[in-house]
Amino acid sequence: MSQPNPLCVGIDVSKATLDIAASSDVAQFTVSNDSDGFNAIITGLRRHSVALVLMEATGGLEVAVACSLQAEGFEVAVVNPRQARDFARAMGYLAKTDRIDARVLTQMAEVINRHPERKRFIRALPDAERQALAAMVVRRRQLIAMLVAERNRLYPSHPQNKKSINTIIKALEDELARLEKDMNSHIRNHFKEIAERLSSIKGVGTMTVSAMLAEIPELGTLSRREISGAYRCCSCQPGLRDYAWPANHFWRQGWRKISTVHGCACGNPL
Repeated sequence: MSQPNPLCVGIDVSKATLDIAASSDVAQFTVSNDSDGFNAIITGLRRHSVALVLMEATGGLEVAVACSLQAEGFEVAVVNPRQARDFARAMGYLAKTDRIDARVLTQMAEVINRHPERKRFIRALPDAERQALAAMVVRRRQLIAMLVAERNRLYPSHPQNKKSINTIIKALEDELARLEKDMNSHIRNHFKEIAERLSSIKGVGTMTVSAMLAEIPELGTLSRREISGAYRCCSCQPGLRDYAWPANHFWRQGWRKISTVHGCACGNPL
């Protein structure tokens, strides 16, 4: 249910700065995207009764400020940039600047705050352990992409370059092995119970478990019906392929693609 007389806040996140806009008569302001800026936002918002803070997902740049605000008790929603841009177009905003984006997010926050399913938009962000695992999962994908690229270069390359390419391949393989060892250790230390349950499913290996733990934080907290409503497996639902979505991918409400989770056991609710 929406809050009475809410103050909704929109934050446009960039690498160096945060632009903050709010409903009511609060003046728009800009702070640095660091701990000093977070403290300035928190100090300013504490003077008001804040119903909702909204920001876009920006490749991880929003995580620190969102976690800081959540730690201070503010309700924070992070939306897909496409949703925010579609909302801006619907509201007639064609120009795009940081200050305009912050105002658009404020108006979107007001709509979400009145939405009958308001709670669906507000999710706790991953804790430090899950963020660390997610970072390792991302890095592993990067290493694999580089390894595939170097292996593809090896065969057609000039003999002069083969030694160099093999050296890089060996270095990437060693780093990949080290990273996977760190991932396994991290999972044993922080996610042992749920990892064992996932691994008991036929066809689910260690790296699949890592990806699922990192990118599906609701695992272990939602019922099978709730999680099937939040995630859709295209390979399990043939009708979804009519929209040209690739099979064997999980898609999160809000169009977030969760890749690397292949060969899901369709009849087995996780």
